[in-house]
Amino acid sequence: MFDRRTMMKGAAATGALAISASSYARILGANDRIRVGIVGVNGRGQAHMSAFAKQPNVQVTHFADVDSAVLAKRAGEFAQRHGNKVETTGDYRRLLDTKAVDVITIATPDHWHAKVAIDAMNAGRNVYIEKPIGIAPAEGEALIAAQKRTGRVLQVGNQQRSSVETRQLLDLIRAGELGDVYEAQTWYANNRKSIGRGQIVPPPANLDWAMWQGPRPRGPYRSNLVHYNWHWFWQYGTGEICNNAMHELDIARWLMGVTYPSTVTARGARRFYQGDDWEMYDSLALNLGFDGGRTIRWDGESCNGMLRYGRGRGTLLLGTKGSAVVDRNGFELYDLAGKRIREVKAPAESETTGTVGEGALDVYHAANFLGVVRGTETALHSPIQEGHISTTLCHLGNMAYRTGGAITVDPATGKPKEAAALKLWAVDYEPGWEVRG
Repeated sequence: MFDRRTMMKGAAATGALAISASSYARILGANDRIRVGIVGVNGRGQAHMSAFAKQPNVQVTHFADVDSAVLAKRAGEFAQRHGNKVETTGDYRRLLDTKAVDVITIATPDHWHAKVAIDAMNAGRNVYIEKPIGIAPAEGEALIAAQKRTGRVLQVGNQQRSSVETRQLLDLIRAGELGDVYEAQTWYANNRKSIGRGQIVPPPANLDWAMWQGPRPRGPYRSNLVHYNWHWFWQYGTGEICNNAMHELDIARWLMGVTYPSTVTARGARRFYQGDDWEMYDSLALNLGFDGGRTIRWDGESCNGMLRYGRGRGTLLLGTKGSAVVDRNGFELYDLAGKRIREVKAPAESETTGTVGEGALDVYHAANFLGVVRGTETALHSPIQEGHISTTLCHLGNMAYRTGGAITVDPATGKPKEAAALKLWAVDYEPGWEVRG
């Protein structure tokens, strides 16, 4: 078993992005207290609060959220749990105006991620951004450009990349333990319920609806959209692929050493609760074909919680010498006869299918980010370049699903070759809210 110090020393050897020495002059010193502002505090933001509050010489000082009721509730909970009050605001730009915030973390709905991150980097802040990094691949390109231009530290919230056990498995694979890993099978299973039929109604008084929409073109408020069901509407969400497959696809391609596919097929449908307002698939079979004959599959079941290998989510790697099953809480190795020959469990568990997803990996991933910010660590575990590739795999799945089920891709750039799919590479914005790198 590797301890966390061993993991950090091995970061450069396991493919993380090295931060240049010239960047250190522009980031905080190792002994400075880091003050954190969290943007979006209803769902995943709660995991950010916990993870950053547990870091040494770090203080969570500010919350921003467009729902005043949520903002007050989370601020009260945080003060009770951690013993310090936070400043609150309904507009994230106020966090960028103050000198009292050093780091911004982002746990907003998907359509806000890139805009907040770029604005924060432009304001001189280092940023921890949740996955997916944007609502379309063009936003990932803008984030890469902004990070290069500003020199800020930008960590993507693919927290399993900071798993000691997963990094140990990576070393074993690179040492040839599984032989040639030719296929990865990934999955997600949940038991989501119907979102019903919403009504066009005035937004509640506690919600700044115009600000909630942010970069997206303005539209009417729907009673069943906020705070979670936006995931299943194309105007604001990116579906279960970007919501959850992002984690396993990222791990699969990282362990296999691949980037962009050359073919993508996606077969899916809304099979449960037909007739409600859910616009997307709830069941999807995604196949990514890579040069050299390697394949990554994702089977997503939003409304059927059948486990595989006793897990609601995970990754099975098939190799010519053996196989492995890995998730956020450890891994198992199997020989070619299917006999388990090794099991490695994480000492502290992380949530797998809940909407907050809180756990030990959040603490490790935040620590890695802050270490690079301080200059005490040299490599991010999930830099924006890697996050963009993995997010783009998910977007390509959505493109294939929306344009007939199959597309071909330039494996050098990740861009689809079909005109209909390429139209989905970028999105329209509300005038004045454009996302630019």
